[in-house]
Amino acid sequence: MADTQLTETDEGKTVVNADGDEIGVISDFRAGQAYVDPDPGITDKVMSSLGWTDADEEHYALNEDQVEHVTDDEVRLSSGL
Repeated sequence: MADTQLTETDEGKTVVNADGDEIGVISDFRAGQAYVDPDPGITDKVMSSLGWTDADEEHYALNEDQVEHVTDDEVRLSSGL
């Protein structure tokens, strides 16, 4: 089973969707929660499918149930999003 647990060491990793398209970067990790700074080109539709609203103006919470797997370089999101 792929690792899906996010930790502080994931800060700076690229976040990609199931198709491998870059959608942002893990910008912060607070109180056990990873936050994503989205790519400026990310569409509202993709943000909506992730349940992202203006949580912290420019940083959005990423839930572990949205993560397919975590590698040394990236966080890949589930295909069901």
